[in-house]
Amino acid sequence: MITRLTPQDASFYRLESSSNPIHIGSLAILNNSAPDTSGQILDYERLVDLVESRLPMVPRYRRKVREIPLAMGRPVWVEDSRFDISYHIRRSALPSPGSDSQLYELVARLASRPLDQGRPLWEMYLIEGLADGRAAVFTKSHSALVDGDTALEIGHVILDNSPLPRELADDAWHAPREPTDVELLAGAVSQLAAQPREAYSVMRDAGSNAFGVVRGTRMAVQAAANVVRAATSSAAPDSPLNARTSRSRRFDVVRTNLQDYRTIRGHFDCSINDTVLAVVTGALRNWLLSRNEALIESTNLRAVVPMSVYVDGDNQLTPASEVSSFLIDLPVGEPNPTMRLSHISHATEAAGRQRRGVRARTLVHLAGFAPASLHAMSVRAASTFADNSFNLVITNAPGPQTAMYIGGARMLEMYPVSPLLRNQTLSFGLTSYDGQVFYGLNADRDAMPDIDVLAASVHESMEELLGACL
Repeated sequence: MITRLTPQDASFYRLESSSNPIHIGSLAILNNSAPDTSGQILDYERLVDLVESRLPMVPRYRRKVREIPLAMGRPVWVEDSRFDISYHIRRSALPSPGSDSQLYELVARLASRPLDQGRPLWEMYLIEGLADGRAAVFTKSHSALVDGDTALEIGHVILDNSPLPRELADDAWHAPREPTDVELLAGAVSQLAAQPREAYSVMRDAGSNAFGVVRGTRMAVQAAANVVRAATSSAAPDSPLNARTSRSRRFDVVRTNLQDYRTIRGHFDCSINDTVLAVVTGALRNWLLSRNEALIESTNLRAVVPMSVYVDGDNQLTPASEVSSFLIDLPVGEPNPTMRLSHISHATEAAGRQRRGVRARTLVHLAGFAPASLHAMSVRAASTFADNSFNLVITNAPGPQTAMYIGGARMLEMYPVSPLLRNQTLSFGLTSYDGQVFYGLNADRDAMPDIDVLAASVHESMEELLGACL
């Protein structure tokens, strides 16, 4: 099966660089001790069998990207005739008993590496050797691969809501013959003949120099996107969060209690999203002060905030029908936590009337949904803004509020690992799961050697807001 990449898929695919891999990461930490009534041990063979049985639910995970010769149209998805699941699912181990800090260092190194563009754009790692009988599964999926509607992230389909994995019909997939370059070119020419507007666009981008086609197309896509975005966005404040990124990353996590956010929400009559942003704002303020940054009361940081969470029914967090995205100024100069929350609440209410939405119809109907697809859509929403119009991205996606399992092993924690966009040295990803809210902090290794200070500041900020409720 051959399908053309959408314009946004193609832009993600072409604009990736070695210092800015645009893949969505997800880290699940599992109870992998001796089998009992609550679950089973997840070993490498069991994980391979599980993923292989679920691949029919995410068919893009067997497809790779092929460029059209002479850049005669957008790239296409084609079935990988050499698909080898053992290449994509890998095994790693920490020196037992492995510590959490060793795990985060390994995740940072894995997140730093771009995916092989000659194969389907994903990898999964079973990480063994964690202390206390735990294991971890780290997954990387390219942002071009996941759109959250027609194409989901693989984490959606490997999770089960009981220790016994659900049974699926046998997969009859066989590796097909891949199309030749001549066949791809012929198909592209035929499509362009039927769509004159697209043909004109392709020829305009390519120009008369065939040898500069690929580079010219990349530049045209990037320039056009920047012009459109710049027309609707002003420059963000100067900040240490914006710099040229290196090829290496740091990763850290924060674990918080969902009930604390509900307590703050109830006391101040705001939303869960407002509470999250207030906690992040306070953490950023404390981190900036630790760096001796000069802050005055009017100092702001601007965040692009793709949010997909609302509260519905019995205090259950569920995904909305779309992922909404907006710019918001975070009042890091305001010393009073109550005033910070008030500023944010008013700003989100105003921004909500002008938000940009990305459909998420498929996600709404999935039982036991995993948030990685929502984070992927959030990054897409963030990419619609000009590079210089914000200081950082904060993605917040709900996860299931009951225990989930991977191959029979109970999932204890789940952390998003959102990519760094161009000249962004930090991304905040949040996921709620089973009564907790988990933060994944992905940062540039050179620009943020003090990522642990920021992680600790999240707890300090939460304590400030809870104290204001007394």
